[in-house]
Amino acid sequence: MIVITKPDITEERISEITQYIERNGVQPHVSRGTDRTVIGIIGKAEPTLADHLRQLKGVENVIKISKSYKLASRDFHPDDTIIDIKGVKIGGSNLVIMGGPCAVETPEQIDEIARLVKAAGGQVLRGGAFKPRTGPYSFQGTGVEGLRMMAEAGKKHGLLTITEVMTPEYVDVCAEYADILQVGTRNMQNFDLLRKLGTIQTPVLLKRGFSATYDEFLNAAEYILAGGNPNVMLCERGIRTFESYTRNTLDLAAIPVLQSLSHLPVISDPSHGTGRRELVEPMSKASVAAGANGLIVEMHTDPDNSMTGDGVQSLFPDQFANLLKDLEKLAPLVGKQFNTEKQPAEAFATWKM
Repeated sequence: MIVITKPDITEERISEITQYIERNGVQPHVSRGTDRTVIGIIGKAEPTLADHLRQLKGVENVIKISKSYKLASRDFHPDDTIIDIKGVKIGGSNLVIMGGPCAVETPEQIDEIARLVKAAGGQVLRGGAFKPRTGPYSFQGTGVEGLRMMAEAGKKHGLLTITEVMTPEYVDVCAEYADILQVGTRNMQNFDLLRKLGTIQTPVLLKRGFSATYDEFLNAAEYILAGGNPNVMLCERGIRTFESYTRNTLDLAAIPVLQSLSHLPVISDPSHGTGRRELVEPMSKASVAAGANGLIVEMHTDPDNSMTGDGVQSLFPDQFANLLKDLEKLAPLVGKQFNTEKQPAEAFATWKM
């Protein structure tokens, strides 16, 4: 259930209400909106608690929420969550672009790609140091050394960084080097990992499982939120269907649906969502038109020789730059702000396809 307070309530009174809730054996979570403060109640409450809460001074209403996810629900948090990472705002009307290779390979590779992401107007450098692969003999990533390489490249070129974390044991070291931690589709229901991510404040990009329903997806986010980390982004990265032409089926409907159900920012991954380079651009634009708060796009200077074999879905640098130019025009038409620091075309002069 959630407790909606009156507009003129004091912080002292909010504290008294939360203490009352705690004395009844359940956990309060306070969310301050533009008009109201909402107190979410987590745990199994006595049936009479709702009636008692309605009688308290400063309480306007008490609503029972039937959804299994509460903190992720827009009922609990009516306003859009906006995550501010070193001045880069993710959520609301902001459009954020994350770009880079599937995996960090060498210092030279990630440094050059970081330069090009920045030059095109991207704000976040993506790159995997630990790679979950379908086959045990495939390239598994460069590990902690890869984290260091990406952190240095991001700092040098003024970019935030995002990398995937696969196990609870690596959460702390990944958080030491990266600004955002990504949970891949295979780990969406790795509950030990989600619980660990709830104990830190580093923002988390949670990817939808390739067969997950919206309800399952939001319940996975609930694990992180319930642990105490409010900085969660949802990522639609394509689901598994009967179609074999594309790698996955990018569920564009997920973007407005998730935004209606939840206050959390929604990011689209057109690279994994299609698995085909020629489809990344149109599906990126479609995602933004559908309301996505950002994109995470694979870009590589030599995708045909990518160590992960995901080159077929990676854009070349000039394609990435042209996409961002188009998004700059599209964003205001769909109510988005795309604040880039792109550099002139000469920044790409040293790169040849």
